[in-house]
Amino acid sequence: MDKNYEATIGLEVHAQLSTNTKAYSGDQNIYGATPNSKTSIISLGHPGTLPKSNLRVIEYAVKLGIAVGADITKKNEFARKNYFYADLPKGYQITQDTSPICKGGAILVKDNNGKNRKINITRIHMEEDAGKSIHDIDPFNTLIDLNRAGVPLLEIVSEPEIRSAEEAYQYINEIRKLVRYLDICDGNMEEGSLRCDANISVRLKGDKLGTKVEVKNMNSTRNLKKAIEYEINRQIKTIENGGKIKHETRSFNASNNTTITMRHKENANDYRYFPEPDLPPIILNDEYIDYVKSKIPPLPNYLFEKFTNDFGLSDYDARLMTDEKEIALYFNELCDITNNYKSAANLINGVIKSYLNENAIAINDLTISKEQISSIINLLDEGKISSTIAKTKIFPLMTKSNKLAYEIAQENNWIQESDDDKINEYIKLVINKYPEKVIEYKNGKKGLIGLFMGEIMKVSKGTVDPKKANKKLLNELNKEIG
Repeated sequence: MDKNYEATIGLEVHAQLSTNTKAYSGDQNIYGATPNSKTSIISLGHPGTLPKSNLRVIEYAVKLGIAVGADITKKNEFARKNYFYADLPKGYQITQDTSPICKGGAILVKDNNGKNRKINITRIHMEEDAGKSIHDIDPFNTLIDLNRAGVPLLEIVSEPEIRSAEEAYQYINEIRKLVRYLDICDGNMEEGSLRCDANISVRLKGDKLGTKVEVKNMNSTRNLKKAIEYEINRQIKTIENGGKIKHETRSFNASNNTTITMRHKENANDYRYFPEPDLPPIILNDEYIDYVKSKIPPLPNYLFEKFTNDFGLSDYDARLMTDEKEIALYFNELCDITNNYKSAANLINGVIKSYLNENAIAINDLTISKEQISSIINLLDEGKISSTIAKTKIFPLMTKSNKLAYEIAQENNWIQESDDDKINEYIKLVINKYPEKVIEYKNGKKGLIGLFMGEIMKVSKGTVDPKKANKKLLNELNKEIG
């Protein structure tokens, strides 16, 4: 971005809630069902039908509000947002206007210096989703699937405090992580269960705010970042060329990473909000809010601080550990039975994650117990096995038995040799076997150390401590040189 300009970005994130039924009817809330099979006279907007609030939606909204530090509204009223479109059978959405269930709160991102920066939240409110228009099946007609009509949403509206595409990327990732930890939304942007609209403007530094443009249809965090980057540059270029920015809604085209005009932007009064007459207000009390709070699991920011401050992990390792709720909780529990937190993190980020990915399973489906993992760490700490043996030999065998690491290593003669005399014996054997290579090493071919170590591992059948052997080998070769 041109250094003479600055961007102002606000995000509107729609989180589709993982409830069993829709927001105001008993219709099933299932992704991927046969089109128009999960509807009823209520979600289709038949005259004379009455909505009924899904109390699980209230609970999920309060959960998210507590998690971001928002104020919870005690008296929640509903409104109708009126507009006409083919996938909106009632001609309006039930939403919240003047009394959103959550006010305030914030999400933490990292600035350019790696320090925490707070992005404040304006509001979080409940509403229902519209149906889905499908344009790419029939070349002549738009198809409508109303299964999504009435599915509960939480709309999370940020303050216009985001300054770059990178900050926006971090913000949406933190929201995604949070709703997954709370188990209120699966966060799958590709399936549309987490959607994001970006309001973007640019201005010369010190000038008044520029004209806002809304960008839609970003189905991944990467595409959100690309769309914002493109739109910032487009607006700057337009201004530099003497043009004016139009107040409009644009769509992101992922095939060429550009934005294109969809329509002129509506104003809030275009929606003719008025109170929903068929839904009574939802009144919350402190007891209920405390009850919901008691159900909230440890959250990523709390675990990140714990892993860095109490366990001594680097910021990088702690972020890897907290990216997924199940991984974070597994690691936290593993650290109850081992105090080598770094080794535990290395095993999870390495061989365990590889195994999970190869077998397409979650860590909760791992058949190896935490006690078995801890036993691997103990042997590594004692220098009785190498990291290679642990990862390539012992771990695979643990997937097929409940034996601890020492038992497996002993049965297969994998306990590392650490006796000095024995290691020296192996080194002498290898040096005597390759006198010509010793001469080449003396003449400066230092890469031969790999050959010597390989031979030592062969003659010891992989049982020698490689670090100890490497150190002793270097001493012996340098002695030879001397």
